[in-house]
Amino acid sequence: MRQWLPPSLQTSPGRQVLHSPASQTLASMVHRLGDNGFAPGLLQDLEPVLPAASWSVYRTGQRCKPTLFMSASRGVPDTTQDCWWAYLSGPYRSDRTWGRAFDEAPVAQPETRLCHVTATEVEGEHRARVYEAHGVAERVSVVEYESDGSVFAVNFYRHQHQRAFSDRQIAAFESVAPVLLALTRKHILLSHPFPPLAAATDHWQQAAQGGPRPHVQTLGSAASDPALQSTDVTLAPLAADALPVLRMRLMRLQAELTDRELDVCARLLQGMTHEGIASDLRLSVPTVKTYRNRAFARLGIHFRNELFARVLGG
Repeated sequence: MRQWLPPSLQTSPGRQVLHSPASQTLASMVHRLGDNGFAPGLLQDLEPVLPAASWSVYRTGQRCKPTLFMSASRGVPDTTQDCWWAYLSGPYRSDRTWGRAFDEAPVAQPETRLCHVTATEVEGEHRARVYEAHGVAERVSVVEYESDGSVFAVNFYRHQHQRAFSDRQIAAFESVAPVLLALTRKHILLSHPFPPLAAATDHWQQAAQGGPRPHVQTLGSAASDPALQSTDVTLAPLAADALPVLRMRLMRLQAELTDRELDVCARLLQGMTHEGIASDLRLSVPTVKTYRNRAFARLGIHFRNELFARVLGG
């Protein structure tokens, strides 16, 4: 496991050090900003530099709500969201692959780092649930440690069927990493206008009262290349980060809720049926109801409308 400073931070302020062929990929990335195909297209643009099979952009940490902003895969089935939920099922709380524990004091000001980790260097539960279960063998990331102690990470993954990233490829990625971080942040601002939680709450409450279920709007389909699959979506009015928001509210109400109980209750708050939750979590309907009943008992409630009132009422 390694960490080091990007070259742009090792030179004079404002100067970016770019080397061919890395610099040749940047124009295409800039042209994709704000477009539906940004997430899958970026993997294609970056292939001459770093031939990753998948990538993801997320924020995580104990002082923020974990948020997956976008992800995509190329040439492999897209399991990036499955990886995200596996990560949220427990490993994120003790993730040390960023070189610092989340319970350490926040940095005085944002700090950018590069991280390289192989699956064998990841701790047991994290490695088993996220890496081994989904065929991921290696990760290269450009990371910004934020002043609240959270981590904003742009991650690229090699899968087990691929050759290991070479030193040359990692060096080429290193040269574009700061620009890539800036482009990713700008794309999120341009294409993910998440509504405030209060606005989303109105729709959750509408669902609780038997109204229409919130509409899910996809930002766009993957690029024309059939090898590209993407989860570059936003949920309107339920944004892509809605489930982590709901999980955090539930945890504040009752810290003893298990991960599966949180999963089920958060989806109930989204207006999903038991059958829909079972399909989403790959569980049976009776199992979903068991988790619901256990969660309700911990919360001291009996009905779904009480859940809405407790979580979204104030």
